[in-house]
Amino acid sequence: MGDRGSKLTFQHIRRNVKQAVRHDYLILAALALVVGTAAGGAVIIFREGARWIQWLYYSTETERFFLVAQELPWWLLLSVPTVGGLIVGIAVHWTLPDRRPHGISDVVEAYARRNGYMSIKTGLATALTSAASIGCGASVGREGPAVHLGASLAGWVTTKLHLSRSLARTVLGCGVSAAVAASFNAPLAGALFASEVIVGHYALRSFAPIVIASVAGTVLTRQWFGDFPAFFVSETLFASLWEFPAFVLLGVASAVAALVLMNGVRLASNVAKKLPGPTWYRPAVAGFAVGVISLMFPQVLGVGYGATESAMLLQFGFWTLVGIGLAKIIATSMCLGFGFAGGIFSPALVIGAMLGTSYGMIATQIFPDLSSGPDAYALVGMGAVAAAVLGAPISTTLIVFELTGDYALTLGVMIAVVIASEITQIFFCRSFFTMQLNDRGIDLKGEFESEALKTHRVRQVMETQTKGMPLHAPLTDIRKSLQKSTSGELFVVNENGTLYGTITLADLHDLAFDRSKDDTTDAADVARKHAPVVAMADDLGAALEVMQENGEDHIAVVDNVETMKFVGCVHHRDVMSAYNRALAQVHHEEHDL
Repeated sequence: MGDRGSKLTFQHIRRNVKQAVRHDYLILAALALVVGTAAGGAVIIFREGARWIQWLYYSTETERFFLVAQELPWWLLLSVPTVGGLIVGIAVHWTLPDRRPHGISDVVEAYARRNGYMSIKTGLATALTSAASIGCGASVGREGPAVHLGASLAGWVTTKLHLSRSLARTVLGCGVSAAVAASFNAPLAGALFASEVIVGHYALRSFAPIVIASVAGTVLTRQWFGDFPAFFVSETLFASLWEFPAFVLLGVASAVAALVLMNGVRLASNVAKKLPGPTWYRPAVAGFAVGVISLMFPQVLGVGYGATESAMLLQFGFWTLVGIGLAKIIATSMCLGFGFAGGIFSPALVIGAMLGTSYGMIATQIFPDLSSGPDAYALVGMGAVAAAVLGAPISTTLIVFELTGDYALTLGVMIAVVIASEITQIFFCRSFFTMQLNDRGIDLKGEFESEALKTHRVRQVMETQTKGMPLHAPLTDIRKSLQKSTSGELFVVNENGTLYGTITLADLHDLAFDRSKDDTTDAADVARKHAPVVAMADDLGAALEVMQENGEDHIAVVDNVETMKFVGCVHHRDVMSAYNRALAQVHHEEHDL
């Protein structure tokens, strides 16, 4: 009996283990670890590739590149970004879809519209052109391309494994979180960025694998680059509660800077589109402009983290800070608008640091006893401008903290971030990425809901019991049928069953009560021709759109628009019921897998 009990217990354990292995949680955890490690390794290669290209052009790999650029001959500062822009333009023209650089906005679109599937070829081409852009000195960031690369690797994994929509989207979030964490040495910010910007929620069942991927990417890059903040700053302390008004005003100023930057990119893009000739030479024009700007402000070249750290260490004067900030806005707008590949986060940090430090100098001079110092305001400005541009106040705040290792100014950064983000959304849009999607004619508002409608067909909800009214049915039959109809509408068909038109009580007008024409009037006389119809194979989104455009609650259904054979009708209430069920299913998939 004891042996039998032991055998049954062992079989029970083995069965539970098999069930656990098949469980989505364990599958996701394993995939998150693999994707996180792969994304971390890809970010290392990407960053080293950009450094190698910079060495190839300028014979230096330093992050504080502007110090070297100050000693370079003028012709080199003009020629390298110009030639580099020409190379990037040709590469983008021949290797990337739509002949444009790709970035985080494409990741957002893939999550919302393509169930998380992305092209690995596009990801690699984007990484290569972005590394070439950064290496030649273009005023762009490296984090956006890193995120796109991590997402592309995740998308490739989901394609190979044929994962479901929910799993594919979560794995995509894992690739994003690992890439952000690896780029910034910031595991918390990486996990929150993926949930805030890409996934759109913090449900535990998707957040857990995202955290695993973020940690995996961070561990790998820390082994390669070391575990230390991106910027070394002096310790700052919160001086007084009376600084809160100053932080609020800095948040307003940061919103203005973010708005100028994003509108500058849009303006530059519109100008570039009006230039004659092919698109591949446009980055060279921007490269030459950057070279001209760098003759006076070499700090605009490249990612700009060296200039950011110098600003935080108070190594620039007030007017130099103002000049660098304005020059960085112009250079970044030209580079992104004219077709250089790269991100906007790093330039936003540079602009925020220049704004915050110069603002802090004024505040400290006016209220020396109440100020935490210009370096403190630099941190606040970095977070506020970057959060307004990215549309990610929570993760951006954490990124700034993890970049600097300084958590003393938590309240000040949060206040400025909230103010800047709210103002930007009121006067512009949610983020730079939303702007890019809108400019391409893509509106992701309610995308998941519309997708839910598109997954169901009219044939699934249509009413087939509805019979067509014969074309020559007398008026007396029409009245009787309308009285019995639950929808208050009749569908008139020809002898061969094709739809002729529709009849409602309003279509009868005075005939509804005039008995004198009963013998001379039939359905063909009163039917409304060219009535709105939908086909059986149409999705519910198309049916709802037809209903809204025509103000109809009941639409005739045909087998197809070529033959127009009447097969039934679809009601607005049934479409909305299916819509609600689909939304509940999407919610279940996103939060409960």
